[in-house]
Amino acid sequence: MPKPFHGRGLSRATAVTVVLAALCTVSPPTIAASAHAVPVPGDPLTGSGAVNRAELTAGQLTEGTATDTVPDNAFALPAQAAPPTHSFEGTLTLNGLSTTGGFRALKDPHGYGDTEATRHLPPVDIALVQNGSHLVPAKRGLQYTGNQAWNLAVGPGRAWNEDGDGQRTRASLPFALVERNANCVHNGALTFLFDATSVSEVRYQITTETCEYFQFDMWGQVPATYRPGPVDGAENLRDAYASEVGDRLPTKPVSALATDYPESGVDVAKFGAGITPSALSTLGFYFGGVHYVGNCRTRQGEYPFCGQMLLPSYSTAKSAFAGAAMLRLAKRYGYAVVQEMLSDRIPEIAGNTAWSGVTLDQTLDMATGNYTSPGYEIDESGPIMADFFAAEPYADKMRLALSFPRKASPGGQWVYHTSDTFLATRAMNNYLQDKAGSDADIFDMLGDDVLEPVGVGPDSLVSSRTDNSPGGAPFGGYGMFWTQDSVARFAKFLNNDHGAVNGTQILDPALLAATMQRDPEARGMTTTGAKAMKYQNGFWGKEFTSADNPAYTSPFHVPFMSGYGGITVAMMPNGATYYYFSDNNEFSWNAAVAEANKLAPMPGAAATAR
Repeated sequence: MPKPFHGRGLSRATAVTVVLAALCTVSPPTIAASAHAVPVPGDPLTGSGAVNRAELTAGQLTEGTATDTVPDNAFALPAQAAPPTHSFEGTLTLNGLSTTGGFRALKDPHGYGDTEATRHLPPVDIALVQNGSHLVPAKRGLQYTGNQAWNLAVGPGRAWNEDGDGQRTRASLPFALVERNANCVHNGALTFLFDATSVSEVRYQITTETCEYFQFDMWGQVPATYRPGPVDGAENLRDAYASEVGDRLPTKPVSALATDYPESGVDVAKFGAGITPSALSTLGFYFGGVHYVGNCRTRQGEYPFCGQMLLPSYSTAKSAFAGAAMLRLAKRYGYAVVQEMLSDRIPEIAGNTAWSGVTLDQTLDMATGNYTSPGYEIDESGPIMADFFAAEPYADKMRLALSFPRKASPGGQWVYHTSDTFLATRAMNNYLQDKAGSDADIFDMLGDDVLEPVGVGPDSLVSSRTDNSPGGAPFGGYGMFWTQDSVARFAKFLNNDHGAVNGTQILDPALLAATMQRDPEARGMTTTGAKAMKYQNGFWGKEFTSADNPAYTSPFHVPFMSGYGGITVAMMPNGATYYYFSDNNEFSWNAAVAEANKLAPMPGAAATAR
């Protein structure tokens, strides 16, 4: 559920001095495109190259200046794009701060944009390979830059030829700035021209975000260099990306629901209802084997890489990471894992009697009995949690997580604490190490055992961690990332496939049934708040009755994942999933449930009159 922003406690210097380590080793020879790579679906391009370009022309990329943001379609693959004549393999280096450009704060009550590091793209090396017209980064997902403001993620882009670019090939890539020690994501695009040995300057801009408290436009043009050479595992990268694209869920625009189910009376305008359009990053609806996707709006039109837009998990990680990890551990090692005592698995608890008798299951249910106030999210927005979110070192985060006093017996009172999920995640990590060896990591296990088999893409296989380091402890309760396909796939795995992959059960079936509100004898903890709901294993459960809609002739429950700022993934008992990512603190999805009921009545519900 929504939780307020908490300060990050970062020291912001006035210059960007840390460069991201190179992602691979390259050597001088120019590399030709591989003749053996599996082609990406949709290639080759069939355009003539006769593109009528008004923005980001070859001349502007060679010796122009960035005076403001431009329409985002200037970064997009145009309809008449011709197949690329050059193939990029090697490292693209952005050399220092933008010589031209700007930063425009749109919402910044805490003044983060006042510091120089925040107002610029950090210097970076990006290793890339090419498969046809597709540019594939060697490193996907969150990258720790060491920069005082930003970490970074770079997604797969495109390469093509336009007549106006002469003998050079044009490239465009999506990227995201990820707030250090937090989960806000600011999405942008960059573009440049290249030939066999050199590149033009790189033009970039950021015109959208999923971030409730910090919103801005950023743009610039940066000198760059191209170091051609072989990239480790290049052939595997090409083939893996071709498989990734080919294996994505079948997609149609959300508007196609009305034509696919013409007798249903479904009103596609109700998807997104209650969400301020300018605050909506994207939405989607999975039903009947099809992923119906919404647009990705920006302040400059449509985001040119909607399927690659990086979306923050925030507290959906409590479900998709911590909750799913426990269900996997129970399937792997037995149900008894849920009764593991935190005091037996977290060394820092030694001597702290306030945390005695608290089980892993109780901790994931937000029922440790340790809190300051039982009021709805009062603790979550209080001073202890503010310091917890701001703490970057592991020791500080752990100390703060353990600082709530004992007020009730474990299992008796629901009080929402993101810090509890951090504790549960750490306990599971140490339990796993006891079983699988000291090198085991709970998020890596989730990736290997659950996310990758489900088909979740590489952009979602890296988690934020303490100490701003890949060797830190994963946050657990936030710090994951989604794309449209990844979130739909994961919801399908839970809601439609019942925790199985190709007939193999991955998650404990009894625990999953309870988590998904399919066991009426195990609904979970009752929450506080204006409308009481259920909470179990990091998942919420919401009951719908005839008071919500006369068509609901019998009550039913919808399990859902929820995240700060306005993020919901609702998995309905008729097999439909509705999700949206937004950042104006709006949690509105009852209308989507009513529309889904028109397509297939919920168990115990009648079809809405046509």
